[in-house]
Amino acid sequence: MAKCTYKLPEDLLKKMSRLGNKMDEIAKATLEEGGKVVLDKTKSNLEASISATSSGQLVNALGLSPVKVDRNGNYNIKLGFDEPRKDGTSNAMVANIIEYGKPGQPAKPFLKNAKIATKSECEDVMKRKLEEEINKA
Repeated sequence: MAKCTYKLPEDLLKKMSRLGNKMDEIAKATLEEGGKVVLDKTKSNLEASISATSSGQLVNALGLSPVKVDRNGNYNIKLGFDEPRKDGTSNAMVANIIEYGKPGQPAKPFLKNAKIATKSECEDVMKRKLEEEINKA
C-alpha cells in the first residue's frame, strides 16, 4: 500500500516544542484533524473508483489508526483497511489492485490522488487545529 507522509512546517514545530507535557494531547488532536481530511477524500475517491454493484466492504473497512509515537519520537496516524473481508480476501490486496490495476483491469488510483489533492488542505486544517489547541493550553 502507498505511504503518505506530511511534515509540519518548521514554525509550527517550534511552537509545539514549547508546550511541554500537553504535547501528546495536542499532537493527537492535530493529527486526527488532518487525518480526517485525507480519509474523507480517500473514501470519496474510492467510491468513485469502484462499481455501483460493489458490496461496500472496502469502503467500510477504510479508516484511521489511533495516533502513536514511534521509536524516534515522531507522532503518526495511518490510513488503512481493517482486515479481512467476509470471504477471507485481504482488503489491502483488493485496494492495491484498484490503485495499480492488473492485466485486463486498468489502474484507478484513489489513494495517490487523495494524497495530492489533500496536501494543502490537510496542512491548513492541522495548522488551525494546532493554533486552537495552543490557545486553549
